[in-house]
Amino acid sequence: MNNATHSLSGIELFDGLGDSDRAALARLCRWQRYAADQYIIGHQDETNDVYFIVGGRVHVTIFSPAGKEVSFADLPAGKSFGELAAIDGAPRSATVIALSDTVLASMPAEAFRRVLNDHPEVAAKVMQFLAGLVRRLSDRVVEFSVLAVRNRIHAELLRLARDQGLDADTAVITPVPTHADIASRVSTHREAVTRELTALARDGLIERRDGTLFIADVARLAQMVETGLSE
Repeated sequence: MNNATHSLSGIELFDGLGDSDRAALARLCRWQRYAADQYIIGHQDETNDVYFIVGGRVHVTIFSPAGKEVSFADLPAGKSFGELAAIDGAPRSATVIALSDTVLASMPAEAFRRVLNDHPEVAAKVMQFLAGLVRRLSDRVVEFSVLAVRNRIHAELLRLARDQGLDADTAVITPVPTHADIASRVSTHREAVTRELTALARDGLIERRDGTLFIADVARLAQMVETGLSE
């Protein structure tokens, strides 16, 4: 794909840059299109490009040797991935798969490191991202160590709601995560997720609406997680 016809204007890491700087960075990238369900990078791959999601959506996951999936996140357009391997040179920490038709711009690791040196505002955003990643992983360690399965499900719903933005004390999660995807994120089985989501819907806390999952009371959901942590 011709990089002259593409823009990095929607990429969050480059929000603080002017049009000319973004255009210069676009010329450093290779542009690729992926079909839904196509693998982009694999866990333990030796590649180290950084990827910017220009259009579409990707799924970040790890598969165990036995084939069990552990899901981490779904990333929409505007996000990026691959920064860790570009910074430390180690193998890939996860597998990334396209969830829909997806357009990516990939930047070689050496070029990405030059960008961090030349543009402090980009380096600051990367540091914020890495700090957020450490915090999220720390939260998950605590959740897996302390919370019962039902409370881990509550915590994952709360995380998804906050990621997509709150409207007063309600939230809309879209697209609706599958029960299997939630199960892989909280290390349980799909039936446990189905059972708990059914109970939450019966209590009026969640509701499916036109392809979205509506959270009616985020504060109550948070309280359920806090109660689980204190038990």
